[in-house]
Amino acid sequence: MAITSDFLSAVTQISAERGLDKERVFEALEEAILTAYRKEKFGTTRDDEGNKMGENLSVEIDRETGEFKLFANKSVVEKVSDDEQEIALAEAEYISPNAEIGDTVQIEVPAEDLGRIAAQAAKQVVLQKMSEFEKEAILEEYSDKVGEVFTALMQRMQKGEVVFEIGKATAIMPQEEQIGNEFYKIGQRYKVLLKSIEDGQIIVSRSDPNFLIELFKLEVPEIESGVVEIKAVAREAGMRSKIAVESHQEGVDPIGSCVGQRGIRIANVMNELGEEKIDIIEWSDDMDEFVANALSPAKVNSVSISDETATVKVDADQLSLAIGKEGQNVRLAWKLTGMKIDIEGPEGETATEIGDGVEEYVEETQEEVLDDSEIKTEEIKESESVDEDEVEVPVVEEIIEEKEEKSEE
Repeated sequence: MAITSDFLSAVTQISAERGLDKERVFEALEEAILTAYRKEKFGTTRDDEGNKMGENLSVEIDRETGEFKLFANKSVVEKVSDDEQEIALAEAEYISPNAEIGDTVQIEVPAEDLGRIAAQAAKQVVLQKMSEFEKEAILEEYSDKVGEVFTALMQRMQKGEVVFEIGKATAIMPQEEQIGNEFYKIGQRYKVLLKSIEDGQIIVSRSDPNFLIELFKLEVPEIESGVVEIKAVAREAGMRSKIAVESHQEGVDPIGSCVGQRGIRIANVMNELGEEKIDIIEWSDDMDEFVANALSPAKVNSVSISDETATVKVDADQLSLAIGKEGQNVRLAWKLTGMKIDIEGPEGETATEIGDGVEEYVEETQEEVLDDSEIKTEEIKESESVDEDEVEVPVVEEIIEEKEEKSEE
C-alpha cells in the first residue's frame, strides 16, 4: 500500500521549507497512522489482562516507495493461547530460523483498510506534528544564543506578560523582567535579552543587569574586543544603574570609551532604556578606592574598611548626595562593591546603606535646611533695610534649591 508520489513530494517540501528532519516527519506519520488504525479496529477494547488491544502492532513506511506495512510483534511460545500476541515456535522458525522460546518476532499483517486510514491520519500529522517539530527546531536554534540581545516585535499583552516575536520564534517577557516605568506598544520594536529557555518557552528580559552589559557591547567596540571590561553592574531597572569598567590596554580610557565622543555612545544606551540614568565609574582592585568611586558623583574624603563594612567620610554638603534620593546612590554602591557602606558626616553622624538611618538622614538634612534658613533670616532681620515678611520664604526656597542642585550634580 503506497502513498502517492505527490504526498511524498509534499513531505519533502515541508521538511525543506520548515527546516525539519525528514525522518522525523515519516516517524510522525507512522505514529499517527498506527494510532488511527488501533482506534478504528479495536476502539477502547482491552484483553483479559487489561492491556489495550493492538499494542503489539507497528507501522513502517518505505522511505523510497512510500509503501505502508503493518506488523505484529509476537512472543514465541511452545503452545499458543492468544493468537494476537503469541506464535508457536514451529511457525516462528519459518520467519526466523534461530528463533527460541521467549523471543519476539515481527510478522507482517495484511490490512486492506490501512491506506484509507493513512490518508485520514496524514492531515492530522501535518497540522499537529509539524507545528511541534517546528517549535522544537526553533528552540534548538536559539538554545546556544542565550545571553544575546535581539530586536523583538511586540505582539500583545497576555496576563501581564509581554509577548514578543523574534524571527520565527515567540518569546515571553514576564512582569519581573519588565522595566517598571515602561509602556509597551503593539507593533513597536524593542531590544531584549534572551535570558533563558524554560519548559519549551523562550524568556526575554529588559530589566536584567546583563541586558545593560550587552547594550554597551553593541555600542562600545572596546568592550566587544576585550580592551575594556565591565567588571560589575548594579541596576535598579528604569531608575538608575552603576557600572564599573576597567581598561586592559595602556592609554585607553575605560570611562571615555563608554561615554564616546560628545556622549554619543552612552546616549544611545540610555535612549534604549528610557529614563534610566547610568553612572560609569572606574574599577579598582583597591577596595577603598573602589568604594569611593562607587559613591560617585559624591566626593569622598576617606574610606576605612573593617570586615565587610566600609565607613565613608564626606563633607556636610556631600552627605545627601552620597546617600542619594531615598538612599539610592549608596544602595547601588553597596550592590556594586558588595560592601556594606556607612556614610559619616563631619560631625560623626552615620547612615547605613540598607534602610537603617537613610530616612533619618533625609529628615536631618531637611531640618538642617530649616535651621540654616532660620539663621539667615535672623541675620537679615537685624538689617533695618529689609522687611521681615519679604525675606523669610525666599531664603528658605533659596537654600532648598541650592541643596537640590548640589544633589543632582
